Amino acid sequence: MKTLDPLDGIAAFLTVSTHLSFTKAAEELGMGRATVGAQVRQLEDRLGIRLFQRSTRKIALTEAGAAYREALSGILPQIREAERAAISFQKEAVGRLRVSAPPDLGQLVIVPAVSEFLKLNPAVSIELDLSHRPVNLVEDGFDLAIRGRLEVDINLITRQLATSSIVISASPAYIAEHGAPMTPHDLAQHACLHFAELRWGRIWPFSRHGEEFRIPIVPRLELNHSLGLRDAAVLGLGIVLLPDFIVGEDLRQGRLVRLLPDWDISTIQLQAVYPANRHIAVKVRRFVSFLAGKLQR
Repeated sequence: MKTLDPLDGIAAFLTVSTHLSFTKAAEELGMGRATVGAQVRQLEDRLGIRLFQRSTRKIALTEAGAAYREALSGILPQIREAERAAISFQKEAVGRLRVSAPPDLGQLVIVPAVSEFLKLNPAVSIELDLSHRPVNLVEDGFDLAIRGRLEVDINLITRQLATSSIVISASPAYIAEHGAPMTPHDLAQHACLHFAELRWGRIWPFSRHGEEFRIPIVPRLELNHSLGLRDAAVLGLGIVLLPDFIVGEDLRQGRLVRLLPDWDISTIQLQAVYPANRHIAVKVRRFVSFLAGKLQR
């Protein structure tokens, strides 16, 4: 048996009672006159009372109808205000945006971008969760996640934000004391600093002229925090393999020196992932576009 919605017909009733006209009510509601009449009749049947006295020339509220209208006073404006509030999320950037991102990218790129985005969008607030833990966007209540390339569910939308090269580097002090490796195989004689979250495990991949090499390493230091690992490399503790977005500024400032420049390693595809929906909130679309612009500069 179909469960009756207590709101069925109320908007039609209130609008008819305001104009005392089914025709004018239909025009205001954007419905056919017959539809408005049917909704009112269904409401009357559900309540078991007559709400209007009808004649060929006019309609009027019954005593029960007048009492019902009085009890409902103010509900229609509240409903319309609720609708306007909901619709506003599709017309402008408003509300809380929950974002999941890895700590390194979050600290170096996303936090500065968030600061600028919030200044440009004062009606938005952001909750940023910086963690490597996998999240279920829908179950965990996130609007989007920023990650490296992932296999994602078909119910998620993936947008590529940028590509970052992975580079191998060490500090000038380390190179002065231990020398620089000439080939990937030389890494066996060096102190290697390993990022524990690296998807290849303790194997560093290299390629040159179409030939691939997978070099197993024994880390002198292994961390699950890439910024800490970068700092250890800057301090001269060893050779590190990290994305350009983490070590790029250190390379430009000379705190680190790129090694094995003739060898290719890999790239990371930075992606925004969010639930597939015909009605993507403006705050999500705008933030993803803003972040893509920042990362692609």
